[in-house]
Amino acid sequence: MFDEQFWEERYRSHAAVWSGRPNPQLVAEASHLTAGAALDVGSGEGADVLWLAARGWQVTAVDFSTIALQRGGAHADALGADVAGRIRWVHADLTTWAPTEGHFDLVSAQFMHLPTAPRQALFARLATAVAPGGTLLIVGHHPSDLQTTMPRPPMPDLFFTAEEVADSLDPDQWDVLVADARPRPASDAEGLEITIHDAVLRARKRV
Repeated sequence: MFDEQFWEERYRSHAAVWSGRPNPQLVAEASHLTAGAALDVGSGEGADVLWLAARGWQVTAVDFSTIALQRGGAHADALGADVAGRIRWVHADLTTWAPTEGHFDLVSAQFMHLPTAPRQALFARLATAVAPGGTLLIVGHHPSDLQTTMPRPPMPDLFFTAEEVADSLDPDQWDVLVADARPRPASDAEGLEITIHDAVLRARKRV
């Protein structure tokens, strides 16, 4: 589940993998931010990217599925040149790709679940990509979800808390504004209504 072939096949076998709606924690945490340059990693079919671009952000969208990127580009084109012209689609492996340091006013990683070592290395590179005064937003499935009936991979190594990400940031360079296990309603595989939690980290790089 961590290589390009897996995701290409997943996208190929479904007309749409994701809902087409922006992730709720991105909307909650970025709606008040002044538009600038944004980096969205693991952009998938582009719902978050389109939401940002429609609000004036210049967005770099990175994913290693060419099918997902093509779908995102098609969705952007359908919204018109004003939105599509603000987006740069990048095909890359995030376990090795390095963004431009100090360039982005917002770096967003929504549900990027990797084993601990490559995940920590990725998050460190994302932190260096944030410009002074910019925002780092990392959201993931909270480890407590493993105790619910929500289908999650039985691999505890993939899950993290916001506090763990916060602890990895240099306190002399960052102000941690949000480090939360945020509840939200969901339906499990049997259709039962349950509560799951998102690990939400929002931090601002000091000027």
